[in-house]
Amino acid sequence: MDFTLSEEHKMIRQAAHDFANTECLPGVIERDEHQKFPYEQVMKLADLGFLGMMVSQEHGGAGLDAVSYVLAMEEISKVDASTSVCMSVNNSLVCYGLEAFGSEEQKRKYLTPLAQGKKDGELYIGAFLLSEPEAGSDATSQRTTAEDKGDYYLINGVKNWITNGNTASVYLVMAQTHPEKGSHGINTFIVEKNWPGVKVGPKENKLGIRGSDTHSISFTDVKVPKENRVGEDGFGFKFAMETLSGGRIGIASQALGLASGAMERAIAYSKERKTFGTEIKNHQIIQFKIADMATRINAARLLCLRAAWQKDNKQDYTQSAAMAKVFASETAMWVTSEAVQIHGGYGYVKEYHVERMMRDAKITQIYEGTSEMQRIVISRRILR
Repeated sequence: MDFTLSEEHKMIRQAAHDFANTECLPGVIERDEHQKFPYEQVMKLADLGFLGMMVSQEHGGAGLDAVSYVLAMEEISKVDASTSVCMSVNNSLVCYGLEAFGSEEQKRKYLTPLAQGKKDGELYIGAFLLSEPEAGSDATSQRTTAEDKGDYYLINGVKNWITNGNTASVYLVMAQTHPEKGSHGINTFIVEKNWPGVKVGPKENKLGIRGSDTHSISFTDVKVPKENRVGEDGFGFKFAMETLSGGRIGIASQALGLASGAMERAIAYSKERKTFGTEIKNHQIIQFKIADMATRINAARLLCLRAAWQKDNKQDYTQSAAMAKVFASETAMWVTSEAVQIHGGYGYVKEYHVERMMRDAKITQIYEGTSEMQRIVISRRILR
């Protein structure tokens, strides 16, 4: 068993670290304040090859492994979770789903530009449309319909909480074709945002990850060609569940980055701030907080890397990904809150970053499967 990172892994981590601190850190407070999508930062992610990290080079990606992806996600999330979630959705959900289950024509037409993050010089990213107003954790209760019309499908319905909702050019849409078959009647479709009948709702005014592009998307008699269905008829729910397992590695890594970034800021502050005649790092209560932070963060990192390693080695990573997500997200919430506490009053103002990290951390316990749903996944695997 070898816990040493390869030289390539170290280079990728350093590249992500440098990108986060030179490109994401300037303006991160203002983007959060004004809910501004990090367009320039995401364009530069495309230039780095970070929007299609795990896609094969044959299909326009970087051809890297999932461990590289975890390392990059952590470093970028230390600084700007609104940028990293855009990267996560495009990598883990959209590109992975198309490469794993799409046809060769779908890969040629959609996956290659999505992996490159650009088309004709413009930003070209995707979104994953599963959640609905009445179907969150209960993803089988899809109300969006895809009526089979012979040579095309007709989609009607509403999706919500969609990351990259307004910026994406391509949507992967889950919709019900055969209601009588329940989850076995759901299909996944590739839908282009500019098609007639597709409407983007207002941007959600969120607690955290305020720079990310979260919208509702409605479909009114949207015609989708038969060739844009992903996989066999009725494969949509399985597609969503298998894709989300990989997505959970991305969100776990985001949570890990929020936690480790908050700890780094708390450590730096503890070396500067003085109380009772000495730096607060010399007080045992602060030392114990830092020790607990470091222990939980290291455990979360090992869970993330194990899930990624299992994915890279073609092993079943469903349970590992769920464990990584539930533990890393709860670690992020606890560590960021403690980082605010170490900063005291300064931690409560935007200038010191940790209050934003605490707000950003909460969503990692909710999206791509709540902590409660992760515990269901884990317990079912153990008790079967």
